[in-house]
Amino acid sequence: MASKSFKPIRSNLSTASDASEAQKPPLPPTVTFGRRTSSGRYISYSRDDLDSELGSGDFMNYTVHIPPTPDNQPMDPSISQKVEEQYVSNSLFTGGFNSVTRAHLMDKVIESEAIHPQMAGTKGSRCAIPGCDAKVMSDERGNDILPCECDFKICRDCYVDAVKTGGGICPGCKEPYKNTDLDEVAVEHGRPLTLPPPATMSKMERRLSLMKSTKSALMRSQTGVGEFDHNRWLFETRGTYGYGNAIWPKDEGFENGNSDEVEPMEFMNKPWRPLTRKLKIPAAVLSPYRLLIAVRMVVLGFFLAWRVSHPNTDAYWLWAMSVVCEIWFAFSWLLDQLPKLCPINRATDLNVLKEKFETPSPSNPTGKSDLPGIDIFVSTADPEKEPPLVTANTILSILAADYPVEKLACYVSDDGGALLTFEAMAEAASFANIWVPFCRKHGIEPRNPESYFSLKRDPFKNKVKSDFVKDRRRVKREYDEFKVRINGLPDSIRRRSDAYHAREEIKAMKVQRQNIGADEPIESVKIPKATWMADGTHWPGTWLQPSSEHSKGDHAGIIQVMLKPPSDEPLHGTVEDEKLLDLSEVDIRLPLLVYVSREKRPGYDHNKKAGAMNALVRASAIMSNGPFILNLDCDHYIYNSQAMREGMCFMMDRGGDRLCYVQFPQRFEGIDPSDRYANHNTVFFDVNMRALDGLQGPVYVGTGCLFRRVALYGFDPPRSKEHQAGFCSCCCGGQRKKHTSVASSPEESRALRMGDSDDEEMNLSLFPKRFGNSTFLIDSIPVAEYQGRPLADHPAIKNGRPPGALTIPRDLLDASTVAEAISVISCWYEDKTEWGNRVGWIYGSVTEDVVTGYRMHNRGWKSVYCVTKRDAFRGTAPINLTDRLHQVLRWATGSVEIFFSRNNAFLASPKMKVLQRIAYLNVGIYPFTSIFLIVYCFLPALSLFSGQFIVQTLNVTFLTYLLIITLTLCMLAVLEIRWSGIELEEWWRNEQFWLIGGTSAHLAAVLQGLLKVVAGIEISFTLTSKSAGDDVDDEFADLYIVKWTSLMIPPITIMITNLIAIAVGFSRTIYSVIPQWSRLIGGVFFSFWVLAHLYPFAKGLMGRRGRTPTIVFVWSGLIAITISLLWVAISPPAGTNQIGGSFTFP
Repeated sequence: MASKSFKPIRSNLSTASDASEAQKPPLPPTVTFGRRTSSGRYISYSRDDLDSELGSGDFMNYTVHIPPTPDNQPMDPSISQKVEEQYVSNSLFTGGFNSVTRAHLMDKVIESEAIHPQMAGTKGSRCAIPGCDAKVMSDERGNDILPCECDFKICRDCYVDAVKTGGGICPGCKEPYKNTDLDEVAVEHGRPLTLPPPATMSKMERRLSLMKSTKSALMRSQTGVGEFDHNRWLFETRGTYGYGNAIWPKDEGFENGNSDEVEPMEFMNKPWRPLTRKLKIPAAVLSPYRLLIAVRMVVLGFFLAWRVSHPNTDAYWLWAMSVVCEIWFAFSWLLDQLPKLCPINRATDLNVLKEKFETPSPSNPTGKSDLPGIDIFVSTADPEKEPPLVTANTILSILAADYPVEKLACYVSDDGGALLTFEAMAEAASFANIWVPFCRKHGIEPRNPESYFSLKRDPFKNKVKSDFVKDRRRVKREYDEFKVRINGLPDSIRRRSDAYHAREEIKAMKVQRQNIGADEPIESVKIPKATWMADGTHWPGTWLQPSSEHSKGDHAGIIQVMLKPPSDEPLHGTVEDEKLLDLSEVDIRLPLLVYVSREKRPGYDHNKKAGAMNALVRASAIMSNGPFILNLDCDHYIYNSQAMREGMCFMMDRGGDRLCYVQFPQRFEGIDPSDRYANHNTVFFDVNMRALDGLQGPVYVGTGCLFRRVALYGFDPPRSKEHQAGFCSCCCGGQRKKHTSVASSPEESRALRMGDSDDEEMNLSLFPKRFGNSTFLIDSIPVAEYQGRPLADHPAIKNGRPPGALTIPRDLLDASTVAEAISVISCWYEDKTEWGNRVGWIYGSVTEDVVTGYRMHNRGWKSVYCVTKRDAFRGTAPINLTDRLHQVLRWATGSVEIFFSRNNAFLASPKMKVLQRIAYLNVGIYPFTSIFLIVYCFLPALSLFSGQFIVQTLNVTFLTYLLIITLTLCMLAVLEIRWSGIELEEWWRNEQFWLIGGTSAHLAAVLQGLLKVVAGIEISFTLTSKSAGDDVDDEFADLYIVKWTSLMIPPITIMITNLIAIAVGFSRTIYSVIPQWSRLIGGVFFSFWVLAHLYPFAKGLMGRRGRTPTIVFVWSGLIAITISLLWVAISPPAGTNQIGGSFTFP
C-alpha cells in the first residue's frame, strides 16, 4: 500500500479571464501514488517497502513537484489519463479536518479475488522491471497489453520511459519496439483503450469542472455588460464535462436567423410527440366527488351551527367538550379534503423517449444515448439495523438498471463508517460481474437477486433462450455463495483483526525487549485494538472497539471507487469455460460505484441523514456531476428496471425544466396479508399524492425521488418571473405574467438565478458563501443546469439544448478530482455556507424530506407523481406494532417541528398555490388533532359513566345530521376508491390506524415538539430496523412480537375505560327506575365506534394466535362482568328495588 499526500492546485477559472490566466506561471505537476526513480519515472510502493515502512518511521507522507527540464518532460496527458484512473480506482482516499488527504493504494479490497476489470483491487500482472511493482497496461477487458513480441510485461510508465529515454528498446529482448503507438498496440492485442481527447483540447480544457470563457461571459453577467448566453458560451469554449459531456455540434447548424432561438431543422419536418400525457379522471366520477365535498361542507356548517345553538343543559361540560372537538374535526377534514379537488393520472411513452434520445439522427449519427446522467444515492448508517445484505441487494438492482451504463453513477453513503458495510459493498461489486450481465441477457425482473430468487411465480415464463436454465442455476449458486460470504463478514473481520492485533503485540514486545535488554522483566504492552482491512492496513473509519478518531462520531472522510467509470463504447463478454455463461452478445460494463463515508468529528453537528445527503451531493458534483439525482433508502431497491427512464420522460418533456423532482410511490414487501397496521399506506400514496399531482405537485417523501440537481442547489425555476400563482390558479394551474421586461429577456440568462431580484442572476461572487470554497463544485453548477435541459426539438420548448449535445465521452477520473471530493465531505466544509439552509437537504427537522420539498415548491418549482404500471421501487416496512408506532412518532414529530418553524405554510411565498399551501398546512397541523381525538374517544365512556349524552335527547334533527354526515363520508370513500384504484379494506385499515396513531404517537409528538420549542430539548430517534425476525419459519414473526412502549398507554386506557363504561352503562340502565335507553344506545354506539377502530391494536397486544390460551380471555371477560354486576347490586341506584325499572323480559 502506498500512502501519498495530496495538495490539489485549484484555479478559479470561472471568475478570471484568459488574459489573467496567461500571466500565471505554469504549475508543476503534482505527483500522486509513487516516488521518483533515478530514471525520472514514478513507481508505487511494493509490499516489501510497505513492510519496512510499517516497521520504521523513515517514510513520511510527502508531495513531489517535478520541474519540467529538457531531460525530464512531463508525461503526455493523453497517455497518462488511463493509468491514473486505474490507480484512482484501486486507492482508498481519506482526509478531513486538519489532516492531509491520502490515497492508500490497496492490493485487494476483499478476501475473495476481484475479476471484473472495472473493480477496485482487480488482479493483474506486475511489471517485470526490477524495482517496479506497478500493474501491466491493460485494455477494457483487463487483458494485458504487451507492446513487444517477446511478451515482456511492462507497465505504462516504464514503457513511456523506454520509448522516450531508452531509445525505444525493449528491456526484455533488447530489441527495438516495432510500434510505439499505444493505441495501435492495443488494437493488435484486443479492444483499444479509450481514445485520447482531441489534440486541440488541453488537459485543463477537458477537466470535469472547467468553466472558462474567452470573452468572460460570466463576468459580463455580473457587471451587466451584456447578458450571459449559456449556449453561445458552450460554443465558444467547446466545453466537455462530466457524464454525457456537453459540446456544441460542429456540422449541423441550428440557428434560424436569430441567435437567441435554437430550432433543430430535422425536427421541423415531422410531427412532434410528447413524452408524457395527463389522464384525467372521468367526469362521471370526479363531478359527483366534488359535489359531495360541497354538500358535506354545507351540512357540516349547518350541523355545527345547530350544535352550538342547542346546548345540553343537563351536562354542559360534556356538550362543550364535544362541540370543540367537532369543530376541530371539521377544520381538519377541510384541510385534508380541499387539496383532493383536482386529482389526475399521468402516463409516459418510453418509445418516444428512445426515439428522441437513442435513435440515429442527423445530430446523433451513431445513435449513442443522448440522455442526461443520473447519480443515485443510497444511504445507510448502522449495519446492525440495516443489514449489509439488504443494502447489497439494493446496489445490485441499481447496477443492473436499464439505463445507459456510462450515464449512471451510484454513491453509497455509510454514515457509520463501518468496515462491514465497506467490504459488503465490495463483495456486491464483485458479484455484479455475473449478476448484471445475466439480467441484461435474459431480461430479468426484478433485478434484486434476493427478490428474484424468492419469486413464487414460474421463473421460466416467457424465457426463450435455451441456456436460461443453465445460466439461472449457475447464478443462483453464485448468489448463495455470495450470501454466505456476506453473512460471514462480521466473523471474518473480527478474526482478521484479532490476528493482526496479536502480531502487533508480538512486534511491540520484541521492540521492548531489544530496548530494555534480555534480563529485565517485560511489562505487558497495551496497543489499541484496531480493525484491519483485507490488505493488512488499519481501517480509517469506525473500529469494532471504538477509539479516538475511529468511532461513529469521530473518523476521517473516506472515498473508495469500487467500480471505476465504464468505457464509452459497449464491451461484450467472451465465452469462457470456467464462467459457463455465454456473454458474447451482452454488454458487461458496470456503472460507476463509489463508497463514501463523510468525515465526523466531535463538536460538529452532522445533521443526520440530511447532512449525509448533502455530502453526497457535493462529492458527486465533483466526480460525475449528473444533472439528476435519484435518492433511495438502503432497503428500497429498483423493482422496475426502466423506472429511471419513466422519470426522465417527465424531466425531458416540454416544461420539464420547471420540475424540481419526480416522486415515485413507495411500495412495500413483507407486509402481512391483512396489513394490520396499514403499512402499505395506500390512501396516502394513491389518493393524497395523486390529488397533489393536480396542483403544484406531490410532497417529497424521503426515498424513490428523482431530483433536478440545480433545484437542490436552491435556484429558482426558469422563467420564474412569468409564473406567479394567483388565488384563481390554485387548482386549475392558470398562470399570469408579471414583470414583462423580465419575461421578454432571453431565458438562457435566467437559467440559474436565486432570489427575486434580477441583478442576482449568475452572481458568482456570492457562490462561495452559498456553496463553499470549492471551485470544482461551483464550476460544475452551470454544467449540471445545461445538461438537465430538455431537447430543443420544438418551438414551444424554452430553455432547451440541441440534440446530440450529451453524446461526448466523459472525462477520466484523476487523483486530484477525488482529493477534491474528500475535501467537500469534511466536517468543516459547510461552516458559514447555506448548505442545509437554502442549498441541498434542509436541516432542522427529523422529516427533512418534507421541508426540502416545501422549500422547492415555495420557490415556484413544480413536481410530478410517477405511478408506473410495474412498481418502480419496493422496500420494507416495520410490521411490528412498536416499530410502526415509533416510525409514526418520528413523522409526526417532524410535522410539529415544521409547524413551529419558518417552514410553516402560513409563511409560504406567493409562488405557492393556495391549495398546495393548504396541503402543507395540513402536514404541520395533523398531529394536533390527537389532542381532540383522545378527548373525543373518552366522551362515550364519560357519557355512560354519568348517564348523560352530548345532546339533550336523540331527536330527529340530530339523527338526520348524523346520518347525512356519515353517508356523505362513505360515498366520498367509495368515489375515492373508484378514481384511485385502492380497495375498501385498505381504506378501512387506514381509518383504523389513523385513530391508533392519533391516540398514541401523535400525542407524544405534540408533547416532544412543544418541549423542543419551549425548553429547547432536542429529540433523538433510532433507526427503524430493516432486519427480519429471528423465526426463520415464519416471515411475519415480527408481527406477533409484543415490545412494550409508553406509546401504548393511551390506547390501552381508552379501550379499558370504554369497556368498563359499557358494562356500567348497561348495569345502571337495567337497575334504573326510569331507564334512559336512548342515552345508553348513544353512548354504547360511540364506544363501539372507538373499539372497532382500536381492534388491530388490541390484536397486536395479544401476540401470536395459539400462544395465549383462549380461556384466559373468556375468564377475564366473565370476571369483569361479574365484578361490575356485583358493584351495581351492592350499591344500586337510590329509590329502587326493581331491576331494570319498568323494563321486563318477554
